[in-house]
Amino acid sequence: MLTTEQNDLLTHTGPGTPGGELFRRYWQPAALSEELPVGGAPIPIRLLGEEIVLFRDDDGRVGMIGLHCPHRGADMSYGRLEDGGLRCIYHGWLFDRDGNCLEQPGEPAGSTFHQRIHTTAYPVQEAAGVIFAYLGPGEPPLLPAYEFLTAPPDRSYATKALHECNYLQGNEGNIDPGHLSFLHRMYREGNGWARSDAVLGSRNSSNTLFGRDPAPELEVEETDFGLRIFAVRRAGDDRQYVRISNFIFPNLAAFPGSGKGDGYSVNWHVPIDDTTHWKYTFTFNRAEPLDKPSFAGGREITADYRLVRRPTNRYLQNREEMKDRSFAGIGTSFVAHDACATETMGPIQERATEHLGASDKAIVMARFRLLKAILDVQIGREAPGVARRPEENRYPLLGAVDLVLPSTADWRKSWERAIQGEAAVLVGSA
Repeated sequence: MLTTEQNDLLTHTGPGTPGGELFRRYWQPAALSEELPVGGAPIPIRLLGEEIVLFRDDDGRVGMIGLHCPHRGADMSYGRLEDGGLRCIYHGWLFDRDGNCLEQPGEPAGSTFHQRIHTTAYPVQEAAGVIFAYLGPGEPPLLPAYEFLTAPPDRSYATKALHECNYLQGNEGNIDPGHLSFLHRMYREGNGWARSDAVLGSRNSSNTLFGRDPAPELEVEETDFGLRIFAVRRAGDDRQYVRISNFIFPNLAAFPGSGKGDGYSVNWHVPIDDTTHWKYTFTFNRAEPLDKPSFAGGREITADYRLVRRPTNRYLQNREEMKDRSFAGIGTSFVAHDACATETMGPIQERATEHLGASDKAIVMARFRLLKAILDVQIGREAPGVARRPEENRYPLLGAVDLVLPSTADWRKSWERAIQGEAAVLVGSA
């Protein structure tokens, strides 16, 4: 349980807030690259409570500047893409990607007024099909060399979905292994219901294994990037189901993806403001190209990245479905399941009234690591997990995997090999 003051620190990320100061020390997803094609219109966005416009200049380079023209406040997302920048349609003021005012065609000939005008501008770069932005002070850190951001284009996929709640509610769901036995439980496998792929080392799917043991043994350890979470379930016949996931500073988490030990997925919860956020989902496979259409088709998301199932239609919950097809009665999309659980907590969950149990161990640790990180930034220390030198920008032990091993196997001695792509070797030798 948190105090109301602690909850405010963790959930408020707007300009000038302690939580916002922490978030601004990290690169954050701002948009999918597909939203801003070369020659496409500028797009207005809201990120960490700030109004911004993204655009590509004549050379296809991405810029991100304040949404409102510093002249008279017109919306720059309606501007013209020309002459090396974005031109306001109200009076023709032209701004480049760095926020410099290049022209003021309505001013007298020879005027140098434009040299004294600058609009808000932030560094941006693209990776893994996503445009990232740095909204913090000073020189930005290196974009993290996470494996899912550096994988070949055909082996990674990114999409997003709007969630009508605070970012923390979404991210805490990622580091809660217990809910997998309930919220996402399917009573049918295959034919569009639960995936029936067998977990490495087993003939059973993760869906089956989650259902067999709803109370996993949890172990959580601190890392330089956040937390590593081990969830160990009984798998029958003297076997154990081991699942490794990660909390990553400050607002993302990695979890097992394919079930083959050759990649994982990441949910990155990016605040639009304090009561809404974008959930960016990255999937990658280090062994083979991804079937991207299958990922896109199974998420029930509209063309503008909204969920089909939402509060206004009660997530299309079907009580008949709950009898023999799914635990929650909300179809097969995990994104919709998670949205129902987290959005119905309210715009910002009041954590002073909750009652935490043993299954919430990772959530408790993540909260207090975030609170410490906020304090560190307040007193002038570097935010945790930030890399400024290439030799620091390595994350070999960040990863997620699940596999079934004999109960006598000591997974504590082998997890490093598992998350680095050797899970199949471990299962074969068990």
